[in-house]
Amino acid sequence: MYPKNFQNLIDQFTDLPSVGPKMAERLVLSLFKADKEKAESFSEALRSLHNVHTCAQCFNITESDLCLICANTGRDCDTLCVVEDPLDIIPIERARTYNGLYHVLGGTVSGQKSDHLKIHELENRLSATSIREIIIATNFTTEGDMTALFLQKRLTAIIQEKNILLTRLVRGLATGSDIEYADDLTLKSSLTNRTEMI
Repeated sequence: MYPKNFQNLIDQFTDLPSVGPKMAERLVLSLFKADKEKAESFSEALRSLHNVHTCAQCFNITESDLCLICANTGRDCDTLCVVEDPLDIIPIERARTYNGLYHVLGGTVSGQKSDHLKIHELENRLSATSIREIIIATNFTTEGDMTALFLQKRLTAIIQEKNILLTRLVRGLATGSDIEYADDLTLKSSLTNRTEMI
């Protein structure tokens, strides 16, 4: 129905999360109708993604060796907030309640599988630094809760050895909700009133 190149771009958009065929068609049509300068700007932005990678320390998104947060010497280095994905950092930063560092797991525990997560890197980081508190900020979903419990068990030895406080965001966030979509006030309350896990 569509020319080959047009259809190919629709297929590429459809492969993205939450983008169905109709939405993909509208996006491609919008790009098609855009002036040449805007289309080239979009194309260049896509190409520039090759310059983006994960932070060597926390696994956030960055263009440098360290992300802007890890490179900021004004951050509180005693506190570490563990999140599922880089997108979870944005609303926490927007709430302006937390000034510590982050560690991005890269997802959640899947069944009993955790090999794809940056847990070993987290353990190494805790052993090599003077972190005094770990805030588990996984989403309040079944997978997020499983991951929080998994981390609690996995990190118990290091926590006890180094006397680290392990806390979790409080349930001001609704069960089944993603941190990425939380409003600032709710997230601020969840951070401020976090509870000890051990």
